[in-house]
Amino acid sequence: MSSMSSTHEVLNQVPPLAGHDTSADPALIEGVEREGAGWALDEIRAVGRLAGTDEAMDWGRLAERVPPRLHTHDRYGRRVDEVEYVPAYHQLMQTAVAHGIHAAPWADDRPGAHVARAAKFYAWNVDAGHGCPISMTYAVVPALRANPELAARFEPLLTNREYDFGLRDPETKRGLIAGMSMTEKQGGSDVRANTTTATPVAGEPGAYRIVGHKWFTSAPMSDMFLTLAQAPGGLSCFLLPRVLPGGEANPIRFMRLKDKLGNKSNASSEIEYDGALGWLVGDEGKGVKTIVEMVNMTRLDCVIGSASGMRTALVQAAHHARHRAAFGKLLIDQPLMRNVLSDLAIESEAATTAMMRLAGANDRAIHGDAGEAALRRLALAATKYYVCKRGPVLANEALECLGGNGYIEDFDLARIYRELPLLSIWEGSGNVAALDALRAIGREPASLDAFFAEAELAVGADPRYDDALTSLKKELTQPYDVVDIELRARRLVEQIAVVFQAGLLIRHASPAVADAFCASRLARDWGSAFGTLPAGLDLAPILERTEPGF
Repeated sequence: MSSMSSTHEVLNQVPPLAGHDTSADPALIEGVEREGAGWALDEIRAVGRLAGTDEAMDWGRLAERVPPRLHTHDRYGRRVDEVEYVPAYHQLMQTAVAHGIHAAPWADDRPGAHVARAAKFYAWNVDAGHGCPISMTYAVVPALRANPELAARFEPLLTNREYDFGLRDPETKRGLIAGMSMTEKQGGSDVRANTTTATPVAGEPGAYRIVGHKWFTSAPMSDMFLTLAQAPGGLSCFLLPRVLPGGEANPIRFMRLKDKLGNKSNASSEIEYDGALGWLVGDEGKGVKTIVEMVNMTRLDCVIGSASGMRTALVQAAHHARHRAAFGKLLIDQPLMRNVLSDLAIESEAATTAMMRLAGANDRAIHGDAGEAALRRLALAATKYYVCKRGPVLANEALECLGGNGYIEDFDLARIYRELPLLSIWEGSGNVAALDALRAIGREPASLDAFFAEAELAVGADPRYDDALTSLKKELTQPYDVVDIELRARRLVEQIAVVFQAGLLIRHASPAVADAFCASRLARDWGSAFGTLPAGLDLAPILERTEPGF
């Protein structure tokens, strides 16, 4: 062998992380059991083991690298309005639907069914883009129930565990996927500014013709969409099928696909309704009220997706540190790297623990528990704001743990880094989520009572927590000026979210994790960057919880 060829010997590079179980996250498994879904652990672990295979991870990479293509017309000039996906995308969708990660829990009356679904969604983390139609299908069902006739027709197909791709009369298919088509270019989150119109069809009760332009409609090859439009009685909610009963295409025109920062496998589009047929869901003028429960579901999925992305980024960074040496030691044994990884680990565990508590509250609220519904109202809005803000910051730090490799597309952290900002935007960006949390406090005082009742369960275990809760109570119960409290909305909602996380960690996490969280996030003995945990903490048990399961 020549001396030159020795330069091509690969040394001190990290083996690929594959063949592991993505559900092997102590915070996840403990949360599943605590929130009443222990009966689903076998399927959750099956999803996690599949997500950790080379094959599944390649599906995710390929679906993003070969994004969907829009075909507005066929070769003969006929309008078709179809999106073409690579086979890997369909493999992802088929797997998610087969495991019931879409709408299947709505057909399962067992307590914990929605918790189990949340855990599977968390573990099935190989591609964020296809998670959008999976999430929307889940969220459409409770809104659709505002029209019992439509629910009876389509809910069995929406909840069925068969992925049946293709444009056909929805009632001839084995399973359905649903989307949402709400925002418009002039309004965004202000859906009351929508200009799309809905005109009643004479002689067809509940049928309307929809005309208008929608700025974001993700997964446009879905079988049906919920949309908002201005009816004679005001802003209303409608269900629009892509294909009409009998097989004729509904006149829904695709204008273009969005060229996004991330989420490349998901075909987000601008569309126009050219007199498309829609069926009224709920009452005229009650469109926002009709979609409220849908928003609860998609906001929870934003938290799940953020927590999952954070855990994935953490595990990748810790795996790298366990195999990469520098300056005579493995990175995992370098004191400052241990501090960084431990800081990332407590952030990730706090997000996952809060997510699982909210999944449990969601499950019980669906089954009629008013107290859990009240807790969900405030805690979900606050957690959606905070966790989805922390996700991109954590991903950035995890990427840096890999050095230059983290910035290279061959490694998965670049993709995770691009994905996480979307979850802070979807279903209400930071200001919207923060103001909605304050709206809950002002208009639904039971939500604040439920939050404080939950927070007080951890009182007495850590004086730093007790002080933080006392300070928060003072902030939230004193008289305030409307303008002033809006200016302070982000800080107040961050406090709510952090106290919520701290209380859960004190009650449920290992003492080392709870101690580190309270020392840094509550006592504020930390810097603005990750890796600034104070001295004297026990980091070994924290780092143990970052091990991937094999």
